[in-house]
Amino acid sequence: MSTIKEIYRYTFVYKTQTLLTIFFNFLFVIFNLISLALFVPFMELIFKKDLPNVAPIEPIWKEHTFSVFEYISDYYNFFMESYLYNHGKEQALIFICGSVLAAFFLKNLFRYLAIYYQAIVRMSVVRDIRNKVFAKTLRLPMAFYSEEQKGDLMSRMSTDVNEMEFSVVSVLQLIFRDPIDVLLTVSLLFYWSPSLTLISFIVMPLSALVISRIGKSLKKTARAGQDQMGKVFSIIEETLGGIRIIKAFNASEVIQKKFARSNQRHQQLLTSTYRKKDLSSPLNEFLGAFVMLVIVYFGGKLVLENEAGSGMNGAQFMGFIIVFSQLLRPIQSIATNIGSLHKAKVSLDRINEILQTDEVILDPENPVEFNGVNEHIKYENVSFAYGEKSVINNVNFTINKGQTIALVGESGSGKSTLSDLLPRFYDVSSGKISIDGVDIRNFMVEELRGEIGIVSQESILFNDTIRNNIAFGKQGATEEEIIAAAKIANAHEFILEQENGYSTNIGERGNKLSGGQKQRLSIARAILKDPAILILDEATSALDTESEKLVQDALEKLMKNRTSIVIAHRLSTVRYADEIIVLQHGEIVERGKHEALINQQGHYFKLCNLQGIITV
Repeated sequence: MSTIKEIYRYTFVYKTQTLLTIFFNFLFVIFNLISLALFVPFMELIFKKDLPNVAPIEPIWKEHTFSVFEYISDYYNFFMESYLYNHGKEQALIFICGSVLAAFFLKNLFRYLAIYYQAIVRMSVVRDIRNKVFAKTLRLPMAFYSEEQKGDLMSRMSTDVNEMEFSVVSVLQLIFRDPIDVLLTVSLLFYWSPSLTLISFIVMPLSALVISRIGKSLKKTARAGQDQMGKVFSIIEETLGGIRIIKAFNASEVIQKKFARSNQRHQQLLTSTYRKKDLSSPLNEFLGAFVMLVIVYFGGKLVLENEAGSGMNGAQFMGFIIVFSQLLRPIQSIATNIGSLHKAKVSLDRINEILQTDEVILDPENPVEFNGVNEHIKYENVSFAYGEKSVINNVNFTINKGQTIALVGESGSGKSTLSDLLPRFYDVSSGKISIDGVDIRNFMVEELRGEIGIVSQESILFNDTIRNNIAFGKQGATEEEIIAAAKIANAHEFILEQENGYSTNIGERGNKLSGGQKQRLSIARAILKDPAILILDEATSALDTESEKLVQDALEKLMKNRTSIVIAHRLSTVRYADEIIVLQHGEIVERGKHEALINQQGHYFKLCNLQGIITV
């Protein structure tokens, strides 16, 4: 029931289209029933031997207060008797055939209109849910991505969201079409023969019982299949991202076997899901045939009794059979839609796991306006842990406006984590980081990050033009601003050498460019943003000597008059920092200028010695 309510809320965002779908479905049900019921007078006319001798009497509504079907039936009989009386059998037959044809035309017209508006609703809901999940992934903290597999997220945004398309159809039919169809059909059947209808209802619950058991099993298998699809996507994503390493280590066969095993498991689960889902249709058909034979037997007895002066006539019995055979359609539809909702429940749960994940990094209720750094940035007793694993322990330091602070230490010492705390990719576990005395958690996240530029070791570029990659952090930048930023970053010359200059597409992750070229584009992007605070995370460590000189020159231009945090393994790049902070196991073990730290011959001296940098 909760699944239906949630899908219902998504659906009724589009009230007009949804109400039109419901309205045309209702008309479809009405004219479907009329098109079937009209076969009764058709057969009565065929078997009628004599024409009426006198003009028939019109029925009075007051005499039919408690039976709508009886009044409609009597009025239709009056109309047909009058038509026979005035025009004869052949004209009456033409009229009935035309009536049946018109009823079928209207039935299918309204069915199409219902599908037409239903298509708008179902695809709009899928779009909205996918937009909602994608927007949520952008708001989630970085810690979420260290725990979740990207392939699983892709699976949820594709396979699971697509499943919601079918659930929208299921809900609209399950609530607003099929029950009405069943109710009206059963009412007509009761009017024709209460006893025969009751007999059919004794045997029909067998179908519902069997289908419900299949539905429960289907839900469990579907969940396992969706989870496995996430694992398949993860392997694909990892393979495409690491294809160079896979080829370099001749590991293609190993990866292929790993993928084949995961894909085989998904195939088995999906096959099982479809088998259970598709079992309902043939099973329903078989049970429906069984019910039909029971009805034919008891209905045949009633026709035989009618020959003796009681029961129902042959035309009514044939009409009963025709209408009852169509009763199985909405009942089968209900069973199928319930099965679809069981499957949709799995997808909805997986989607809600993302949507209901705590965002952690939230804007304050009463934010303080952020105007950049006017005095200093302070880390005060800052500690941070990933879950139960402590990474930063009671760190204190100050960066005055315009200063450059370098963070050095072995891998895993907490350098990158300290820098990630400043733009609030994570929030401190204890202590605080303040700018001009204001805790950064009191600023709007967007305003804070708007004044921070980041150049990392891995140049994160997008499958777009050079122009759009540089302008990524400043939408609406002019061509002159983009070119000026590229010149400062020593990128303008190589850009002009590209096939289409600034309009050249650089491919996925910028793979059409060299490492140095990608890094200079990252620097140009940061220059154009013109941030007050700059974070350089191993910005030159992956470059060759020639590229490093060009990039280092660009970085020095970028750092001018900015408050900067520099993280580096190559200690030659930080020797001129205003202060060098040496970290070990998340704690500050040394701090000072390059010369002073060399003279201490402590931890920093050892790191420099390992890299051959011991000159004061």
